[in-house]
Amino acid sequence: MEFVTLEVKEEHIGVVTINRPPVNAINAQAYQEITDTFHSINQRDDIRVVIFRAEGEKAFIAGNDLNEFLTMKPENAAERMKQVRESFWSVYDCRVPVIGAINGFAPGTGLAYASVCDILVASENASFSLPEINVGVMGGAKHLSRLVPQMVVRYMHYTGEPMSAQKMKEYGAVLEVVPKEQLFDTALAIARKISKKSPIAIKMAKKSLNTIEYMDLKEGYKFEQGLSGELSGYEDSKEAVRAFFEKRDPVFIGK
Repeated sequence: MEFVTLEVKEEHIGVVTINRPPVNAINAQAYQEITDTFHSINQRDDIRVVIFRAEGEKAFIAGNDLNEFLTMKPENAAERMKQVRESFWSVYDCRVPVIGAINGFAPGTGLAYASVCDILVASENASFSLPEINVGVMGGAKHLSRLVPQMVVRYMHYTGEPMSAQKMKEYGAVLEVVPKEQLFDTALAIARKISKKSPIAIKMAKKSLNTIEYMDLKEGYKFEQGLSGELSGYEDSKEAVRAFFEKRDPVFIGK
């Protein structure tokens, strides 16, 4: 890995860091490294939650490396676009929750990666945008629709103008906006709350939320009930109930 690192901290917290100076613009290699990293997390039992962050003061991920757009043509576009979307889906489909820690600007690809996280926290200097219309490409509006209402999606897509993290928070897209020096600690505090839960239950919850997101109420709840039945076969489920009645912290073993 040249541009992506994975570190496992105490309390089963994984930290995925992007580092491609000067502004973390993503090229084909970086897309693949992100994909491979998140796929590898799915094969591990020592990670219960992930913080997705980037090095640098200016940007989380400053979109695509525009140099690669110059070599894109109809003949190679399909394969390149497949690699891009599979990288996004590797984050969305990660078996454990992903907390995006967004510092600086997050245009285009940066916004898309942010949108496929489970929870977002952002620094006060963070902003989000869809500048694709300014550089002759399309994409990202569907990702943005996970974060803000449709009218805001259309405004940002048509104008390409950035929106501050604080304004995005008003629409419910961001959980917390904090000074940049507090960003990682804020993400870490949320991650610790999640990591204390049963790893079996957390993975089922992630599966459930991804599956029911676009279901109607009746089918979505039916799916959730099915997972409750499945979860009841695990020792962690019984331990959660016993701990509740005994007024103590549960001890989960992941079985």
